[in-house]
Amino acid sequence: MIDVDHFKQFNDTYGHGLGDDCLKQVTKAAESALQRPADIVARYGGEEFVALLPDTDLDGAIGVAEAIRTAIAGLEIPHSGSKAAKHVTVSLGVACMVPDPDKEPAALLEAADGQLYAAKSDGRNRAKGIRVPQTPR
Repeated sequence: MIDVDHFKQFNDTYGHGLGDDCLKQVTKAAESALQRPADIVARYGGEEFVALLPDTDLDGAIGVAEAIRTAIAGLEIPHSGSKAAKHVTVSLGVACMVPDPDKEPAALLEAADGQLYAAKSDGRNRAKGIRVPQTPR
């Protein structure tokens, strides 16, 4: 999961038109950091996005998350309302899970959301990740 840091303040400072432009640039930068044709970035709502990286382990997913974070920071879109930096940044929550018939698919989403919350709590403009444990048999 990807969340644009302090995006409400961005819209309040620069207006919704520039906010929309910002989100378009964020999307393109995130897509440019993907490494395989099967990897995708999709808007999840508001200023949140998800990156789906099939058949990727945690280390690989964190590597892609860092590439996304770096690409977006590299845009250097001014953001005077951010407490994370003077430009637009993102926080990312990474979760990996081996498909498991005993686990609900929502477990992956909940884990990613928890890691996103941890990234924000630790100061934003960072990625945090976790491997969702398999159910013991």
